[in-house]
Amino acid sequence: MQRVGFLLQVKKDKIDEYKRHHEAVWDEMLAALRRTGWRNYSLFLRDDGLLFGYFEAEESFQASLDGMAQEEINQKWQAFMSPYFESISGRPDENMLQLEEIFHTD
Repeated sequence: MQRVGFLLQVKKDKIDEYKRHHEAVWDEMLAALRRTGWRNYSLFLRDDGLLFGYFEAEESFQASLDGMAQEEINQKWQAFMSPYFESISGRPDENMLQLEEIFHTD
């Protein structure tokens, strides 16, 4: 298991809409996340749109990303979410800035 933290930037004028979409994430997308090893997944959003994500990867961050890249529903979700992010090229999940874990306590 690998603990993963990442950052993305949500456009300020899209924050409320972005939040609404995450109140009702598609069931198929949630199932795909579970299948591909995304555990204990959380998103945190600052008022300026800075998005911090955390999850526990069953194997590794890259393995979880690779698994989702093979899921058709992920392609649809990423296309749907793309307009909400600043300065990305391609899918949002290809632009996650992974953070280095420097401390952890149980």
